[in-house]
Amino acid sequence: MKSFKYIARGFTGERKEGLHQGTSSADVVTWLRDQGLTAISVEEIIAGVKKTRRTPRRKRIKSADMAALCWQLTTMVEGGIPITTAMETIAEEIENLQLQDVLTQVYKSMHKGETFSESISMFPRVFNRLSRSLILAGETGGSLPTSLHRLAEYYENRDKLARKVKGAMAYPIFVLGFIVLIVVFIMAFIIPRFRVIFDQIGSRLPAFTVGFIGVYDVICANLIYIIGALLLLTVALVLIYTKTKKGHYAFSKMALRIPIIGGVLSQAFLVTFCRTMSTLLAAGVSVLEVFDILGAMANNDVIEEAIVHTREHIVAGSNISLSMAAAGFFPNMVVKMVQVGEESGSMTPVLERTADYYERKVDSTITTLTRMLEPIMIITVGAIVLVVVLALYLPIFSMSDISR
Repeated sequence: MKSFKYIARGFTGERKEGLHQGTSSADVVTWLRDQGLTAISVEEIIAGVKKTRRTPRRKRIKSADMAALCWQLTTMVEGGIPITTAMETIAEEIENLQLQDVLTQVYKSMHKGETFSESISMFPRVFNRLSRSLILAGETGGSLPTSLHRLAEYYENRDKLARKVKGAMAYPIFVLGFIVLIVVFIMAFIIPRFRVIFDQIGSRLPAFTVGFIGVYDVICANLIYIIGALLLLTVALVLIYTKTKKGHYAFSKMALRIPIIGGVLSQAFLVTFCRTMSTLLAAGVSVLEVFDILGAMANNDVIEEAIVHTREHIVAGSNISLSMAAAGFFPNMVVKMVQVGEESGSMTPVLERTADYYERKVDSTITTLTRMLEPIMIITVGAIVLVVVLALYLPIFSMSDISR
């Protein structure tokens, strides 16, 4: 049996601390629930090691932080704790200082008489429109715990998906950076030493070596100009992307057309689209408001345009599936599944199953990308090393043939 230190709150919000033995922290949480308490933290006591409370840090608020917040709120509100007390309790224990400040201002606003949805609307960058709509629907419908539960699942799924997509993007960047480091190392340390040897030998060099050294000399002589041109090009592309609508749209279109990467981005959006739509419809949010929220969440102009066109067709009187088909972006499978959901009156579960399907496709695409990049990286590095070895060692091989 292990020993655990717990911090919990009763139904009236009073704080309780103590020790309890159990096989795991889950056993302690279950025991606390049986005692009518809500667990705030459960830490194992390790003999000989003094536990210190970690210093709260001011960092960016992530989806994982929001998911944890919503799960805690769900547990406490379902346990009968008032939402104001729950927010105050969580704010005292949370480690993210930025989120702590936000929660403190939210529960102070609620103490003044504002509703939960009105209080969080003061922080649109933390609580997005989807969060506000779900909580407003929960408040007006008397189902706040259910709305918080849906919101927690949404943030948890979004965090999981974001980590998958970032992993897919990070691997190509790592491969490219590794290749660049190899080239820089060869140019900075290997070639100059052989250049000195070739100058000392003074004999006629093979044509391949002469061409290789010539390219190296051109790059070294114009290195400042090459770096400057690359920097200017990067700045120009960034300005075009951020300052012009046409440039932003062109980059958005290009991103979706990149082999494999574009597929990951499209599939990841479809997962978000289906899960968000399912969550909002289940909470009683209107279809038009759902598409307003989805349009605001889209970071890609092409995707946003498709959502806007879909909404326009719905306003004109068309149903959801036909409107999505007319937008020209959504895959036929998604359109058919939405049509099935409309006809059967089971839109929420159908969208959830569709989201699960595309999430599996994202996993499969990322696995394929990883498997493809490994041999590509090996072949590329091998080709670079082969070219360098041939160019630098051909003169030595030629000298050995002459000496014979």
